[in-house]
Amino acid sequence: MRRTFPPRRSVHRPGNRRRPVALLAAFVLALAGMLGLIGTIGSASAATDYTQSVSEPSSTQAKLTFTPTSPASYVIVHYTVGSGGQLNVQMAASGSSWTYTVSPISAGTVLAYSFTYTKNGPQYDTPQFTYTQGSGGTSSAGTSTGTSTGTSTGTSTGTSTGTSTGTSSGSTGGSTTPPAGNCTGQSDTPDFGSNVHIFDPSMGNAAIQAQLDAQFNQMKDTNSAQFSENRVADLYKPGTYNVEDNVGFYTSVAGLGQNPDDVTINGDVTVDAFNASDAGNATQNFWRSAENLAINPSSGTDRWAVAQAAPFRRIDVHGGLALYPASYGWASGGYVADTKVSGQAASVSQQQWYTRDSQLGSWAGGVWNMVFSGVNGAPGTSFPNPPETTLSTTPVSRDVPYLYIDGSGKYRVFLPSLRTNASGPSWASGSTPGSSLPMSQFYVVKAGDTAATINSALAAGCNLFVTPGVYHLSQTLNVSRADTVVLGIGYPTFVPDNGVNAMQVADVDGVRLKGLLFDAGTTNSQSLLTVGATGSSANHAADPTTIQDVFFRIGGERAGKATNSLIVNSNNTIIDHIWAWRADHGTAGTVGWNTNTADTGLTVNGNNVLATGLFVEHYQKYEVVWNGQGGKTIFFQNENPYDPPDQASWKNPAGQNGYAAYKVGTGVTTHEAWGLGSYCYFNANPSVNNYHAFEVPNTSGVRFHSVLTVSLGGVGTITHVINDTGAVTASNTTPTNVVSYP
Repeated sequence: MRRTFPPRRSVHRPGNRRRPVALLAAFVLALAGMLGLIGTIGSASAATDYTQSVSEPSSTQAKLTFTPTSPASYVIVHYTVGSGGQLNVQMAASGSSWTYTVSPISAGTVLAYSFTYTKNGPQYDTPQFTYTQGSGGTSSAGTSTGTSTGTSTGTSTGTSTGTSTGTSSGSTGGSTTPPAGNCTGQSDTPDFGSNVHIFDPSMGNAAIQAQLDAQFNQMKDTNSAQFSENRVADLYKPGTYNVEDNVGFYTSVAGLGQNPDDVTINGDVTVDAFNASDAGNATQNFWRSAENLAINPSSGTDRWAVAQAAPFRRIDVHGGLALYPASYGWASGGYVADTKVSGQAASVSQQQWYTRDSQLGSWAGGVWNMVFSGVNGAPGTSFPNPPETTLSTTPVSRDVPYLYIDGSGKYRVFLPSLRTNASGPSWASGSTPGSSLPMSQFYVVKAGDTAATINSALAAGCNLFVTPGVYHLSQTLNVSRADTVVLGIGYPTFVPDNGVNAMQVADVDGVRLKGLLFDAGTTNSQSLLTVGATGSSANHAADPTTIQDVFFRIGGERAGKATNSLIVNSNNTIIDHIWAWRADHGTAGTVGWNTNTADTGLTVNGNNVLATGLFVEHYQKYEVVWNGQGGKTIFFQNENPYDPPDQASWKNPAGQNGYAAYKVGTGVTTHEAWGLGSYCYFNANPSVNNYHAFEVPNTSGVRFHSVLTVSLGGVGTITHVINDTGAVTASNTTPTNVVSYP
């Protein structure tokens, strides 16, 4: 989005396989963490099959070396230092040996350790050994017993004995829990770098306003800032501020209280059609956010006139909320969650909008596609006239992780609890339920960090706090530990170079990804983000992975290429507000049918995956492919690619014209979706046609509600809405609606 076309006052447009060894190793780490020192089961090996030793590279380091007599696919060391808790680490291969250095460890401290390793396929556990730092090193040979299973009971033998029992649950492919204390020596009052501005009421309103204004002047212009590499986060410590915060491109505004009303803005947090070149059009107001504060609007109504990738979360608006520009010009959809608006929320010229788990005084407006789930004060379902679709609750949701300052002045990250059948804000009855982590459990990613330093932190058991910046990746970022948090502020951007995939998440419980922008590099990547390995089958219902405010871009700043943007293989994943965008405009040389190439925005292979707030646009084949059973989507917004050069270049494998924007796999028997719109604007060749926008199996278990198509300005056509149902799009930019299917 978005090109412009002649205005119309009545409507407004914008624009089951074996797991890989690495995952099996990660599962062992998770199991070890639950069982303590692993017991053994099975019959003993007939001969010595490993040697192990400890050496001292320095007075504060103990180097563990494990050498199996036959090659091992992986070796994991389980160790305690003195009276500390157990840590579980995958060792590094060094020739035929495996090594790991424990540091720091002081003289006289007892190190207790054991190993888990593979031997000709099966997996074995050693007895526990002990070593006292400063004794000059030791070595021994041994045998081991058993293979690791979901439940393990046994007694270890050797220098020490012990019994452990336990059951692994939730997922396979897990990894160790984060070590207690500092995973990297990170302070709980960290340096977040120069792109994070932290405001305190003691600074004075005038000084804060001057900084806000200078920053906004740099970030506001649609022509110069939209594809710049400026990134910034404005964070307000608890207190009251009398300021006007205008929010430009790649800017995150957030309060640092534990709850929204801990930070109050007497004034406005505003997005509008700020620039003369916008001509009142808010359809390119992308990549900006506001979160976790209260607003007393200066005129009684706050204005948040945005397009895609601009979430408004955890905000208490003491008044009204205008979601349209002051000019009443075109606006192009957005997302509100976990928010309270005491007055009226008005969409007016927004073509579509999704609101989740919130409370509104009232709602006004609707052009084509307004969707609500779990919203107190939302209008009832009346699609298509007016075009509003409402679910009384959201089936499953978990609000975003966020940074806050505790009572002692230390920074922590709060992790909201999972909600089922939710309605209203998570903080409506007080503090949001959940838990928190100290910053010592995070690695702060900032200028100078590389894929190697980030992966090293992940391998050490750290979570990631990613500060504003653009980070080029020479290797894939591997998130393999269960419950890892990757939290970005200020639109930190990952750019994969040389065709690498940007990020891979293992099939584990509870990973939380929030606030990231993946921007394709100029050499094609197969996928920008993949969650779970192919064939993942674990049940994560009790602790799902969440993907929230995560955005994907192909082209625009650079001539990016990526076959897939997001692939979800893990079951029970929650996709909560993504925008996957193959650019239809950008800097010169970055956009074109053969330039910024991309097949598919989202592929879902996992079962029981839920998407709440799904925006996918302009991909060149099926834009969403949903192969998993039991999927649900609440709100979908799509534009077909603008630029197919001719019909022969854009036909699906069945020989039909074009590609469906949302395709449910032929083997799927259960799937349900509410509030979906797909629009065409074939400006490269207006004679191009798409046979249908939605392609689904004809079975009673696959159900769609409130579905529409539109031809923007009559530029090209879509023949049917869903399968062979629904009339051809009209030429006057009015929707073709299907209330329910089948």
